[in-house]
Amino acid sequence: MNFFRHRPLALAAPLVPALLLAVAGCSGDGGTTVAAPRPDAKTAPLCRALHKVLPAEVDGRHRADPEPRSAYTAGWGNPAIILRCGIVRPPKMVDPKVAQGQDPDAIAGGVNGVDWLMEKESDGTWRFTTSGRRAYVQVTLPKSLSGPDHSTQVLEDLGPAVKKAIPEGIASMRG
Repeated sequence: MNFFRHRPLALAAPLVPALLLAVAGCSGDGGTTVAAPRPDAKTAPLCRALHKVLPAEVDGRHRADPEPRSAYTAGWGNPAIILRCGIVRPPKMVDPKVAQGQDPDAIAGGVNGVDWLMEKESDGTWRFTTSGRRAYVQVTLPKSLSGPDHSTQVLEDLGPAVKKAIPEGIASMRG
């Protein structure tokens, strides 16, 4: 009788590590972590308004906001397309080389009525920051999505929300 009472546990013991691995593998969504900006009092309400109107999908990727949760960040997919609102003005935003088209890693341009500063990072990824809006909105693409096909679609998908929530004008230098 003692044999039957302890036998099921003995049979289950080898399964415990496998079960723990399976549970751990299913417990997260990729765990993207992003530092949330700290916008000033004039910018924060604009960013909160943007957060409310952001699309559920960008470039066919479902919304999956990064940690810690914030009204100033959003994400889509894994690896994630990351949006941050209320950032500090990027230095290249006022670099004369960029304005004159002399910086190979930074280009000014627009997509569907929203102007963007497009910066190629040292790791080959692209970062886009709105210009001519009352808040700086930054979108970073993962390396696998950095390129003309995806970046145009990402900016097209985000453009209507940016136009709706962030009015044209001059953003605070502090963000």
